[in-house]
Amino acid sequence: MSATFARFGNDLHAGRRIIPLVARRRTWYLLSVIGIVLLVGLAALRGPNLGIEFTGGSEFQVAGVADTEQSSARDVVREHLPDHEPKITVLGQDTLRVQTEQLDSTETAALAEDLAGAYDVPPESISTSYIGPVWSGDVTEKMLRGVIVFLVLVAGMMALYFRNLKASMAALGALLHDMVITAGIYLVVGFEITPGTVIGFLTVMGYSLYDTIVVFDKVRENTVGLTRQRRTTYADQVQLAANQTLVRSINTSVVALLPIGSILAIGAFLLGAGTLKDISLALFIGIIAGTYSSIFLAPGFLVDLRRREPEISEHTEQVLRARRGEDAAPPAARRARTTLEEAPEDGSESRADEPEAERTATEADDAAEGEETAEAARPERDQPRRTTGRRRTAPEQGH
Repeated sequence: MSATFARFGNDLHAGRRIIPLVARRRTWYLLSVIGIVLLVGLAALRGPNLGIEFTGGSEFQVAGVADTEQSSARDVVREHLPDHEPKITVLGQDTLRVQTEQLDSTETAALAEDLAGAYDVPPESISTSYIGPVWSGDVTEKMLRGVIVFLVLVAGMMALYFRNLKASMAALGALLHDMVITAGIYLVVGFEITPGTVIGFLTVMGYSLYDTIVVFDKVRENTVGLTRQRRTTYADQVQLAANQTLVRSINTSVVALLPIGSILAIGAFLLGAGTLKDISLALFIGIIAGTYSSIFLAPGFLVDLRRREPEISEHTEQVLRARRGEDAAPPAARRARTTLEEAPEDGSESRADEPEAERTATEADDAAEGEETAEAARPERDQPRRTTGRRRTAPEQGH
């Protein structure tokens, strides 16, 4: 199995086998659009599950409970806050986390005491914390500012590295796709959005850009001296680069997904650790989406953004004419050659194909004799057959 996959990778790298990643790019665009529309629709119906760090409020952690059923905690909170629905999460095997709206110190102490009585644990087993609206708003603002600064710096770096702004735009387009897919799946699953989720998103952004830069770097290597040949177009070379890095992208993604998947399974199902599952879910989805976009979307974006550039467009047209068996010479050369080939075959025809010495001799003979044509100066074997006879002078009498 591994030998077959290695042979497959070697064939892709050598160009003996080509997967139409760029030729069918509109198919990949359509699949991505359908997926994004479905995820956005489902996420809008479900709504975001923001953590207390973004909404503010009070949090109670009840440790050492014999039974992690949530109805008792919900009933206790409703006694104190009749119009409020708490967020209750199981952490590990014997801990409950209860999040409510903002409470003052007196209300917090009373609720903690009732929770201890409902789960038959000592008051010391309950820890409380409070997050105000100012702190949560500050976290949200800094998160958005960090994302914007990250995107601007990365866009500038890629534009300088590839010396082309359109390569940077293509990479950012693939990154936007990854973020929308990751956020959509995260919202549909219903995991709580916490600072850990934001950390996971930022990590996904870095991974997605890394994978795309690997592909674009291979594109730059393949397109050196592109216009000096007439065998492949720019799109062909981009597709070859995507095929050459395909196996590397898959291997890198699998190696990264194995530990992240393990953390996700342990955090979500065994330990119930909120931070672990928040980060791992964002990473798991984002790496899969980033691998897909760097292989199927980013090369297509790059081709669509650059194919109308005059140099690339003209070269592509020349390659396509050459493949159809047409003349691939530049337009100026074709016009000059057409003018020579279509010159009229009469006495005023151009003798550009004759050697200079023969042209000189022919002109001298024409001037001297007046009756012979320019072809009389050519060797006999090159003489065209004449249907018109020549008038000869009769021999003089006596000779």
